[in-house]
Amino acid sequence: MLDCHGGSPRSGDRWNRRQFLKIGTLGLGGFSLVDLLRARARAAESGSPFSPNRKAVIQIWQAGGPSHLDMYDLKPNAPAEVRGEFKPIATNVPGIQISEHLPLQARVMDKMAIVRSAYHTNAGHGMGSQWMLTGYQPTIEVNDNIYPACGSVVAKMKGPNEPGLPAYVTLPRLLNLGKAAYLGASYNPFFPDDDPQNGGFQVRNLRMPGRVNSQRLERRRELLTDLDGIRRDLDLRGDMQGLDTFYREAMEMVTSPKAQKAFDVHKEPVALRDRYGRNSLGQCLLLARRLVEAGVTYVTIQAGGGWDTHGDNFKELKNNLLPAFDRGVAALVEDLADRGLQDDVLVMAMGEFGRTPKINGSAGRDHWPGAMSVLFAGGGLKMGQAIGDTNSLAEYPITKPYTPGCVLSTMYRVLGIDHHHAFYDPAQRPLAILPEGEPIPELIG
Repeated sequence: MLDCHGGSPRSGDRWNRRQFLKIGTLGLGGFSLVDLLRARARAAESGSPFSPNRKAVIQIWQAGGPSHLDMYDLKPNAPAEVRGEFKPIATNVPGIQISEHLPLQARVMDKMAIVRSAYHTNAGHGMGSQWMLTGYQPTIEVNDNIYPACGSVVAKMKGPNEPGLPAYVTLPRLLNLGKAAYLGASYNPFFPDDDPQNGGFQVRNLRMPGRVNSQRLERRRELLTDLDGIRRDLDLRGDMQGLDTFYREAMEMVTSPKAQKAFDVHKEPVALRDRYGRNSLGQCLLLARRLVEAGVTYVTIQAGGGWDTHGDNFKELKNNLLPAFDRGVAALVEDLADRGLQDDVLVMAMGEFGRTPKINGSAGRDHWPGAMSVLFAGGGLKMGQAIGDTNSLAEYPITKPYTPGCVLSTMYRVLGIDHHHAFYDPAQRPLAILPEGEPIPELIG
C-alpha cells in the first residue's frame, strides 16, 4: 500500500495513508472500513451511486444442516426409524402442516412459503455450504471462499440502500464462507464482532481509537485535501481510484450517528426484544431488521452451528434449536409485516443440506443433500404455500427439484440483480453470478 507523506505536517503530526485507515479498521481479517466502501465509491464514479430499489434480504444461515423431516417436511406415515419422534401440526394455511415444535411459525404460515423440493449432490459441510452460499460447487473441501458469497455479490451489484451504511453485514461475527473471494476485500461483510444479546454490546468497528480526539480527527479531515495532490499516475494497480470518496465515506461511518444508531439494538422496546427471544439468534434477527430498515441491503445471520445433529437429534431440536428459531423467525416475519416492510425485505432460512431419512444408532440424523427445505418470507413473493414434494421417506423430490441456483436466483430477482451477469476471476475468465438455475416460478407468480 502506498504511504503518503507529502505536504507539510500539521501541528507536529505526520499522517500517512496507513495511519488514517486505522480510524475504521475491522480487526479480524485486516479489512478496513475504507475497503468496504470501495464498491460505493466505484459506483459513484460511474454516475449511479445508489439504487432506487430499496429491497433488502435477511438470510438466516443454519450451519450444519437442519433436519427437513423434523421441521417442514414431516412424514407421519413413514416407518418409525424415519418419521422420528415429532408430530405435524396444522398451520393457518389449510393443508399445510409443519413440526409441532414450530407452533409460532405455524400461526404466520400465510406470510411464509416453504420449498420442500430443494436439493443438491454434495454431503460435505464446506462444499455444501459454499454451494448454497455462492451458487457454485467447489471441487475441493475448503474453509474459505473460492467463489463470492451472495452477500458480496449484492454489495458489488447494488451497494447499500442508504449512504453511510454498509451494503453487506454478517451477524454476529464474520462468516467463514461469507466473503467476497475474487471480487476483492471491498465487498467483504461488515460485522460487529460482538453478540447483540450481550448487555454491553458494542460495534467496535464504529468506534474511534481513544487516542483520537476531535482536534486530531479534524486534522485527518484536512488530510483529504492534501491527498488531492497525489499523482494518480503512480498508482499502477488503480488502488487510488476514488480514494477521496473512500476516505470521506469512511469518515461518515465513523463520525455520523447514522450507523451507530442502526446498530443500537438497545433502542428497541423491552417487550419487542423479549418477543424475538433473549438469545443470540433472536437478538441478531431484531438487529437485522433494524439494519435493513436503516438501509443495509444484505444481512446474513449465523443461526448457531448446532444443526449438525448426528447424535440426539430430537433432544437437540426440541430443547435447544427449534424454540429459539421458531420464536425469532415468527417475530421477524410479524415485525416486518407490522412495519409495512414485508414486500421490501426478503427473509430466507436454510443450511447446507438436509438430514438422512433413517435415524442412526445415536438417535441422530446424518448429512443428506438429496432433499432439503428452504424457508422464504416476504420480498413481494407469493406466500402461504408449500412448494414441491419429496417421496414417502423424504429422500428425494418427486416434483420439480430446485437447485441452489434456483434458490439464489429467486433472491437476486427480488433485488433486481441479473444473475447471468458475469464477473472476471483472477485469470480473467468470465464467471456468471450463477452458473445455473432460474427463479422458482411458484414464488414469483
